[in-house]
Amino acid sequence: MFKIIQILKAYILLFCLSILTLFINAEIPLGPEGKPDLNGVWQVMNRANYNLEAHSASASLQLVEGPVVPLPHPDILSLGSVGSVPAGLSVVEGGLIPYKKDALRLRNENKKDWLNRDPEIKCYLPGVPRATYMPYAFQIFHSSKAMFFAYEYAGATRNIFLEDPGPAPVDSWMGQSWGFWEGNTFIVKASGFNGQTWLDRSGNHHSEKLRVTEKYTLLNPHLMDYEALIEDEDTYTRPWKIKMKLYKKIGDDAQLQQFKCVEFVEELIYGEWRAK
Repeated sequence: MFKIIQILKAYILLFCLSILTLFINAEIPLGPEGKPDLNGVWQVMNRANYNLEAHSASASLQLVEGPVVPLPHPDILSLGSVGSVPAGLSVVEGGLIPYKKDALRLRNENKKDWLNRDPEIKCYLPGVPRATYMPYAFQIFHSSKAMFFAYEYAGATRNIFLEDPGPAPVDSWMGQSWGFWEGNTFIVKASGFNGQTWLDRSGNHHSEKLRVTEKYTLLNPHLMDYEALIEDEDTYTRPWKIKMKLYKKIGDDAQLQQFKCVEFVEELIYGEWRAK
């Protein structure tokens, strides 16, 4: 009987491995001009929006001194576990962001004053690359003549030029992006940022000299590699990369919901100027 059970277990394992292999090696769907079809709704399954670097679970994103151990800021304390931070692995190649000394000091100051400083709290546009790994889906539309990204958070969008338009005419939250195919990888070069976005909720930041080179590589119909090279000589000692997987939504869930949060923060931003 024991041998029969072991044989059955072996067959089940082989069956599961074969199904997994079929999933991983599924034929990559082709779109316009025979390039990989990136069309669809995509989302990350990581904790990068809390912190790009590895982090332990904690009581809050902003802590204050307590009688024994640090406690959540009073404005977060009543949220309990809802205001806490789940643990996450680093998506930074090499583990840590290579900050210059003054920039690292500013990151730490941002973290200590998260409630007042994080642009996400005020529903400002998320910038690049943060828009990709926020806990909201985004949709890619592309044809042979156009590439367009629509993000659920704050209704953000990116119209990806397919030829280099030159320097951005004005700095902005989402910057200016242009892209091209290199083999089966779609590469996007983004610049022209206003320097006011963050990279996550932990105060990681950049200046207006930020330049981002993104790579989107479809692995199978449901999975895509995402990589971003981040350059900013005013903030970092060298260029650095983040890497993660993007997962395609299917079925009824494969659509963007509306989360235009500007109206939700009017009281927070303008309440003190309300007419008495």
